[in-house]
Amino acid sequence: MALQYGLLALVEARPGKEQEVWDFLQASRDIAAAEPGTRTWYAFRASENTFGIFDTFETEEARRAHLDGAIPAALAEHGTELLAKDPQIQLIELIAVK
Repeated sequence: MALQYGLLALVEARPGKEQEVWDFLQASRDIAAAEPGTRTWYAFRASENTFGIFDTFETEEARRAHLDGAIPAALAEHGTELLAKDPQIQLIELIAVK
């Protein structure tokens, strides 16, 4: 199967919480690696206080399983203390992949 589905989540750290968001994302890598349907998973920093996650999936079911999984649950649990506002989550349809 080809990668057809993606997920882009952008988060803004509360002032002074940038390192904690960095650490949270870094620790989330092992969780994503254990998800059989998550084919690629990237955590990144876009600016001093903006971070993101980009993942890819072969099926909509795999993307849905990820959205219902441990990383979004942990983000929901700790988000109010770490984030300045709610995450921006976009479901993406992949056009081309190399």
